[in-house]
Amino acid sequence: MKKDIHPDYVVTDVTCTCGAQFTTRSTSKGGSIRTDVCSQCHPFYTGKQKILDTGGRVARFQARYAKKAAAPAEADADANANADAK
Repeated sequence: MKKDIHPDYVVTDVTCTCGAQFTTRSTSKGGSIRTDVCSQCHPFYTGKQKILDTGGRVARFQARYAKKAAAPAEADADANANADAK
């Protein structure tokens, strides 16, 4: 391997705004990193994530084209009713 091409890894303390701290290795020169979110406070990892299903794209597509499919059927029904009346 070539010498002096690899970064120096230093022991780094990571501190989250929630107060959680852990130690890892990083190439950051300060030896300390501050984060806004970590695995102890992120909703995905804590199980507090809220999944909102407001009708997906498929449901909106089906609703939109159900109206268009119903319109010609109503027109055919009106035409049949007019033909029967004559």
